[in-house]
Amino acid sequence: MGFQVSTREVGRIIVLDAAGRLTLGAGGTKLGDSVNVFVSSGHKKFLLNLAGVHFIDSYGIGELVRCYSVIRRMGGEMKLVRVNQSVLDLLQITRLDTLFDIHSEELIALREFQ
Repeated sequence: MGFQVSTREVGRIIVLDAAGRLTLGAGGTKLGDSVNVFVSSGHKKFLLNLAGVHFIDSYGIGELVRCYSVIRRMGGEMKLVRVNQSVLDLLQITRLDTLFDIHSEELIALREFQ
């Protein structure tokens, strides 16, 4: 399965629902492309729902960091929600769990933007 991203707005927050394998060659640039479109139109709050992402490689990790950097550079915030255990393990091994604000439930993550 490739990588897919669908977007929705909850108030002023852009929710990116990701599914598939976040890897080089699986369409991983779709995430960065989506973020760039919304950042360029002035959005600053992003919630990345990783519930449908079951595998991520070094390219995928880099893509998450690139998105985070672009959003932060524009004065915005990005949070992760519903990260499955294998992806969470990878974020912990790479110590990126200290960079990302990670939540288990979408409603809690959305409230944290307030």
